[in-house]
Amino acid sequence: MRPLALLLLLFLPRPAAANGPAAPRELTLDLVFEEGAGGRQPSDLAWSPDGTRLAYLWDDGGGEALWVLDAATGKAEAVLRLEEIDKLVWSPAGDAIALLAVGDLSLLTLRDRALVRLTTTAEKEEAPAFSPDGKRLAFVRDFDLQLLDLATKKERALTADGEENQVLNGTTDWLYWEEIWNRDATGFWWAPDGRRIAYYRFEEAAVKQYPLVDELPKVPEVRWQKYPQAGEANPQVKVGVLDLATGTTTWLATGGAPDDYLARVHWAPDGERVAVEHLNRDQTRLTLLLCGAAGGRCAPLHAQERPTWVELAKDFRFLPDGRFLWGSEREGYRRLTLHAADGRELRAVTPPGWSVTSLDGLNAARGVVVVTAFHTGGLGAAERQVLRAGLERDEVGSLTPRAGWNTALAAPRTGYWVHTWSDANTPQRLVLRRPDGSEAAVLPSAPPLFDPAAISPWRLFTIPGPEGSQLPARRLEPAGFDARRRYPALMYHYGGPGSQVVVNRWEGNVRGLWHRAMAQRGYAVLSVDNQASLFFGRAGQDRLHRRLGEVELAGQLAGVEYLKGLDWVDPARLGLWGWSGGGANTLYSLLNRPGVWRAGVAGAPPTDWHLYDTVWTERYLDHPRDNEKGYEASSPVTYAAQLTDHLLLVHGTGDDNVHPQNSTLLAQKLVEAGRPFEEAFYPNQKHAMTGAAQEHFFRRMTEFFDRHFEEPEAPSP
Repeated sequence: MRPLALLLLLFLPRPAAANGPAAPRELTLDLVFEEGAGGRQPSDLAWSPDGTRLAYLWDDGGGEALWVLDAATGKAEAVLRLEEIDKLVWSPAGDAIALLAVGDLSLLTLRDRALVRLTTTAEKEEAPAFSPDGKRLAFVRDFDLQLLDLATKKERALTADGEENQVLNGTTDWLYWEEIWNRDATGFWWAPDGRRIAYYRFEEAAVKQYPLVDELPKVPEVRWQKYPQAGEANPQVKVGVLDLATGTTTWLATGGAPDDYLARVHWAPDGERVAVEHLNRDQTRLTLLLCGAAGGRCAPLHAQERPTWVELAKDFRFLPDGRFLWGSEREGYRRLTLHAADGRELRAVTPPGWSVTSLDGLNAARGVVVVTAFHTGGLGAAERQVLRAGLERDEVGSLTPRAGWNTALAAPRTGYWVHTWSDANTPQRLVLRRPDGSEAAVLPSAPPLFDPAAISPWRLFTIPGPEGSQLPARRLEPAGFDARRRYPALMYHYGGPGSQVVVNRWEGNVRGLWHRAMAQRGYAVLSVDNQASLFFGRAGQDRLHRRLGEVELAGQLAGVEYLKGLDWVDPARLGLWGWSGGGANTLYSLLNRPGVWRAGVAGAPPTDWHLYDTVWTERYLDHPRDNEKGYEASSPVTYAAQLTDHLLLVHGTGDDNVHPQNSTLLAQKLVEAGRPFEEAFYPNQKHAMTGAAQEHFFRRMTEFFDRHFEEPEAPSP
């Protein structure tokens, strides 16, 4: 462990660079991989509990630093630089910030800017959370809950039997992290009065293990991952309430089957009850249970039910008087509803014609709710707007009338909020706004290394789809467009229930910039969202229940027909690509409509749905024993012998989400069928490849499409 002195540098705000930003450059393939090519914005934004100050991480040219912005004055100040800050957490009083950096915890006192190292261990600390009085810090180490007294610096183990792949206390397993909490390891919750902590306990003994092999050492090393594949045993999960005074845990009697999901945990305002969102394994019924913290007895308060599946979200909130807000898709799109303390529905808070994507702020005293949502008609889902709604009465207004992608990070109590805006051709801009939406300050940013106005713009529109539908689409035209030429075209897609790639949002990541660079190199680029995408609500998503692939394929075929109708697109040079679910749908499309596309790239694809995890797969396809024909028909590997187009199959060998087993299995089936294909396997890369491997992949994909589309152009008709 390196000493703190080497990690910490306190400093005064440094003057801006005298020479200003560099002149924009041409967007080339080389530029795509440079750091900051798509622009930079602050990260890890976090409001103080009183809503008066905003903390964030930002590199002003002298290295990444922790900044604190005063909402009233709009002034920001750099307070320290600490290497590799992974997480920052405000104290309840707003006078200190706990920092997780290089695997250890430190405490920064803002008044004197003193930084104190709280832990120095070989093991990593995770998920720090202050007690409500700010005197203690709970966290997880080695799968056990720990409690640190900030005055004495003494630690106390709250649980002691945590063991990797066996028992997890206060954190989540991979399945809950990925599918239930959307890549969040939240696993414990302080009671409002600080006397108790509710926490998860996972018992994983029954879950099968999957080997992830590092082939680089002379003797390969194996890391075993607990991973429940569709139809297999889930971890056994329960929620306990630990009394800090006695050290005893009361287990909540949540009922149901042992492998059901305890999806969310919320403390009631009185600190004596805990609400648990219980989801049955079939994922058709989501029940809100209200449980006694002392005795553990639970009773149902409200339930949501659908014949296909119930969608999880993070939009439950208790009000101080025991009433609560909760979103549901009963009407086909998500709306927030106010419930009485006994669970009765009182009124819809968000208006019809809008679908809520996040609950951003709740001020019960002012009777105001702030949400991000989209219009449910036409291309409405391609954008996001921030709405302010009345809690008790019909009073709705848009805080972001400007077209594009708007999101909000609302401060508690004060009503200030950080507004993030962009559109498909304009980089992100972050603005601090007052409760009425007026501008208070502009957060720092760095522009892209190229001029967005000098490259081909995205154009959003609709195209004719199956059954008279209008499918959302967007297109990049080749640079230097000449209607007399015929250009190759690339199609990028994802697919799956509620998916979306047609967005009016700036995409400054490598994938987004690569698409633009390919347009600069003479390709047309098209994306189409199918009838099961977010644009079509639950009625569209339910089309995929028990059968994946066909709806997604129909959407891409509609895109092909659209391209064929453009005189300047060469229909003999069409390419298709996607990653993860998009990789699976690329394979399904190529294998079920051979000859439509000349070449395709499938990255990290699930190829046999029996091999993917229980939560995601069973949500849509049901349990394998109840839908074996659906699994077989939905899996690309079933059709391996039908490959006739050029295929590049890509996977990271360290992928713990879609295991490399998927691509290995498909490769074997292609070999058995005598079908030629290309492959690229990246040592120890996970599901989202990074660094040199990511660059290598995009360059390899560029070469792949260039090579297969390089024949002389046909004359224009």
